Amino acid sequence: MLKGCTIGDGVLDASMMQAIPSRREQLLGGHRFFLLFVFLLATLILFPYAEARHYGSYAFRVIGSLTIVVSVYAANVHRSLLIFAVVLAIPALLERIVLPELNSHLFFIFNIVLTLVFDVVIVVIIFRHVLAAEQPTSETIFGALCLYLLVGFTFANVYGLLSAFQPNAFYLDPHTNLHAVPDRFDFIYYSFATMTSLGGAGITPVSAQARSFSILEAILGVLYLAVLIAGLIGTYRAKAGA
Repeated sequence: MLKGCTIGDGVLDASMMQAIPSRREQLLGGHRFFLLFVFLLATLILFPYAEARHYGSYAFRVIGSLTIVVSVYAANVHRSLLIFAVVLAIPALLERIVLPELNSHLFFIFNIVLTLVFDVVIVVIIFRHVLAAEQPTSETIFGALCLYLLVGFTFANVYGLLSAFQPNAFYLDPHTNLHAVPDRFDFIYYSFATMTSLGGAGITPVSAQARSFSILEAILGVLYLAVLIAGLIGTYRAKAGA
């Protein structure tokens, strides 16, 4: 009798131990887009401080690397796509962690191309997840917001790649800038200022290609907020009020 009770308790304890990790996985899995949104915002906010201080640079490398990992986790990709995404992310990780002082134009172009492809792959996968949701939830809305931020970072990479091939594609106003050559944060600032129709003061597209991508991003930014985000929030409110 006692032995039976002991075995039963052991089985119960084992089932409870298995239930705890599953609950944790469900908790994290149910907030993957929220986690990605937090890391993307942290990357956007901490970028200028990382450039100004030595310790901030190391902290930003850690946050940037975690953002790449969380992006893959939030996309919930299959194993084959996971391997492909990791391969694309390796050059960015090397540049931020192992080779911070490397000054190679070819390596910069190679890295930014793979980073751009990585961003596009993650954007497409998350976009499919958002559209596949039959009933939008708060997590679906966070997924759509993550897409908005990822598109901004993607266009920043496009501008950086364009500037690598056309050094005079963008003009920095010397009255509002302390440097003459635009850096990565300048392109991030210009990208989000263009997408939100705010207008990037101090940086101006000069070449026809730079102006064309700027127009495209401005149109996508307005349509995205007006159509997808507004539609998701409207449907979510209707569901919550029902």
